[in-house]
Amino acid sequence: MGRVDGELPHASLVVKGVCFWFIPPPSWIEGPCVIPEVRGRKVPGCSVWIPPLSVMQPMLPPGIQLTDTLEQMQQGTLMRKVKSKSWKKQRYFKLQEDCMTIWYQSKRTGKTESAFSISDVETVREGHQSEVLQSVAEEFPPERCFTIVFYGRRGNLDLIAGSAEEAQCWVQGLRQLIEVATTMDQREKIDQWIRDWFQKADKNKDGRMTFKEVQRLLKMMNVDMNEDHALRLFQDADKSESGTLEGEEFVLFYKALTQREEVLSLFQEFSEDGKKLTLLELVDFLREEQLEDEGTEELAMELIDKYEPSETARARHVLSADGFLMYLCSVEGSIFNPQHRVLCQDMSQPLCHYFISSSHNTYLIEDQIRGHSSIEGYIRALKRGCRCLEVDCWDGPNGEPMVYHGHTFTSKIPFREVVNTLGKYAFKTSDYPVILSLENHCSMEQQDVLAQQLKDILGEQLLTTTIDGHVPTQLPSPEELKHKILLKAKKIGRLEDTLDGPGDEAPDVSDEDNGAEAEEERRRAKKDKETLAQALSDCVVYCKNVPFQGFQVARSHSRPSEISSLSEAKARKLIRDEGNEFVRHNAWQLTRIYPSGMRTDSSNYSPQEMWNVGCQIVALNFQTAGMEMDLCDGLFSQNGCSGYVLKPPFMRDKETLFNPNDPSSWEGPGPITLTIQVISGQQLPKVANSKEGAIIDPLVRVEVYGVPADQAHQETKYIENNGFNPRWDETLQFQLHVPELALIRFVVEDYDKTSRNDFVGQFTLAFANIKPGYRHIHLLSKDGTSISPSSLFVHICITEPPGPEQD
Repeated sequence: MGRVDGELPHASLVVKGVCFWFIPPPSWIEGPCVIPEVRGRKVPGCSVWIPPLSVMQPMLPPGIQLTDTLEQMQQGTLMRKVKSKSWKKQRYFKLQEDCMTIWYQSKRTGKTESAFSISDVETVREGHQSEVLQSVAEEFPPERCFTIVFYGRRGNLDLIAGSAEEAQCWVQGLRQLIEVATTMDQREKIDQWIRDWFQKADKNKDGRMTFKEVQRLLKMMNVDMNEDHALRLFQDADKSESGTLEGEEFVLFYKALTQREEVLSLFQEFSEDGKKLTLLELVDFLREEQLEDEGTEELAMELIDKYEPSETARARHVLSADGFLMYLCSVEGSIFNPQHRVLCQDMSQPLCHYFISSSHNTYLIEDQIRGHSSIEGYIRALKRGCRCLEVDCWDGPNGEPMVYHGHTFTSKIPFREVVNTLGKYAFKTSDYPVILSLENHCSMEQQDVLAQQLKDILGEQLLTTTIDGHVPTQLPSPEELKHKILLKAKKIGRLEDTLDGPGDEAPDVSDEDNGAEAEEERRRAKKDKETLAQALSDCVVYCKNVPFQGFQVARSHSRPSEISSLSEAKARKLIRDEGNEFVRHNAWQLTRIYPSGMRTDSSNYSPQEMWNVGCQIVALNFQTAGMEMDLCDGLFSQNGCSGYVLKPPFMRDKETLFNPNDPSSWEGPGPITLTIQVISGQQLPKVANSKEGAIIDPLVRVEVYGVPADQAHQETKYIENNGFNPRWDETLQFQLHVPELALIRFVVEDYDKTSRNDFVGQFTLAFANIKPGYRHIHLLSKDGTSISPSSLFVHICITEPPGPEQD
């Protein structure tokens, strides 16, 4: 690497003729500091930017001011960890010097029990805001209680401080640190990541690393390196010849380890002098490789301003190699089109024209036989953008309805608590309507209580009449129902019976068939009156539960405000036998699909086959990680995580010919070709519960989900003993006949020749959200949470079929 007009690039170093890269934090780039010596010793042939302070010394991450609150947390606090009303044990909690790690130990044994990173914490709740803390509310005042909530499916940590002041210290301090962790840029995250690794490997905490500690670190980082090569890197970095790596010496070692030859090669391809990209060279790269065709010069300027660490280079509108790498690792360099992350779809179509994020048995956070029922299930689902929740209600003691899975050993929670939680969290992630799917097993008396609690707690949020006072000829839109909660349940009679005068939906009883149907409806309404409280029935407007009697019967009634629920098995049969009718039905009426009752382990079915026929409410067990929930998260990660995704036009037409199982019904000139070059991986995590010292043999599998003809998967070879920086350089290719419905899942696995491969990480997105060109894929854990800085580097090419020839 050379200089940019005499200035040394911030993220490069040359040792013995070999070029290495690294990304410094902003604090390192205060002024030019070309190093002629390190600790008084000359460094032959070495030019490098060195931080003014060692990253390994107790140094605060960028953005953190060491306040009295944080200092108090660093001194440590004795608090009660609470798991239940009877399990309350004292633990000593302490914020580590890096201000990014908290560990706690048993008061009795003195052993460190656990530790967690601030980056794992989603939020902190004050007071009795968990069922566990509510159970001890009479014993401990709310001002001493707080809950630490983690990302993913990890359980909460409920704590009771010795005083209100101590509780406030931890609540405010944690919130300050969470804010810093969530706003770190890519450079700061990598800086923190280096710091974390050093502290893990520095066994005796003396701020130095011996070669033995370095070898241990390499194993921890998923690197299997020849001992001679590792020693050579170690000795190259040990400029003081002390036999240990200190401060900037470790930085040199780490940067030598993390060189990205594939990125440097790409950079030099577009750079005339191999040292920088001029504005025009960057524009060429963006147009030719990234296929950015609108406002490319403005985009190039923005990228330089945002990612070039050198002020001089920014002033000259050029991008150095480290700036180029920063761009490729950023949101703009991600495979997911950033314009699709925000709300970007038409929200004024009828509800039935959207796929709706939906949960089954939302109250469960474990299995369906002995699992724990919790309001936490509702909070987690709503925070993920879920817009249809399920609640199973049964008679409870003292006239209070309870929520649980009937005829099982699952625990119970009061319906009132569920509704309170719904009122509080319904619109924190999305402004668009929530559908509450009610399984009602209550007596008439407790049904009245259900209705009263819904009205009293939700107030104006609960929709109790049509938006215009008229019988609907089509469902209202998400836009029209913003901030509204819709009850989905049984209803006495027809919707028009509760409005003024007969509506458009009133059945014509002039012929014999319709007369028989009307008689059947009257009989059913009479039966409902005997088992359904009028007050609860009146809360149901646009989502009246009706039994499914066939597509023809539904069409003859033509009531868009009715909805049928189908088991996965019933839905599959209809897809197989009447695929096109199913698509047409879902163009004007809602359908809910739910898992088989045989799934007692709360496993999931694939939602894709249900989406293929336009089913909107495809309910999944959100508490169960796996491919099925990855698909759900992948589909609903677009459009601002609103929980609503607009169906393709051919699925919104009541007369559509589309059938996912019949290729002759598909429109379009032919299949799209998706070509994926899997280039490399970066800092892949170890497999959970693996043997100490074990290093993964990673492979990448790309899976396509869509109509049956598009379902496919291909995988790379595995790379032996390298989870740190594996190189595959393999090309995979897929044909997509209905790309509008396709989801692409990237999975990294640890190859095992004797048993099933182990999961390492994944990322799933809709094909429509893919950006072509050179892209990083930022991997997620099994729980769908970030495992930064783990990523894949790929090249994406999308080839449209040739259009019809012009005469």
